[in-house]
Amino acid sequence: MSKSPTKLFGSIGVGLAALALSATPAMAQSADWVKSVARAIAAKQTYPRTAQMRGEEGTAKVKVYISASGAVERTELVGPSGSATLDKEALALPTRAGTLPAPPGGATSVTVPITWKLL
Repeated sequence: MSKSPTKLFGSIGVGLAALALSATPAMAQSADWVKSVARAIAAKQTYPRTAQMRGEEGTAKVKVYISASGAVERTELVGPSGSATLDKEALALPTRAGTLPAPPGGATSVTVPITWKLL
């Protein structure tokens, strides 16, 4: 069984413990909901091949604005990774995840750290 390039050359992940909620109704959001959003985003994360080849690693912090229905309205880079390639991937990732779990307290935003680390 062959391994994918991502499995051979790097590992990726969304840091669940470091998630931070923000926006007006943020305090109404449960920790379980935040974790489910992070898992949905992490499921679509990839390691861009060009970043792998260059040995780029880092953590980008992305603020994701989520509608009351769970649609990603927009993303904003609030903490760059140090790699333009990884930052671009981080901004696209939440939208690629599709509809996220609907926030229990209505439309909100969540800041998600997205980490790429080569093995």
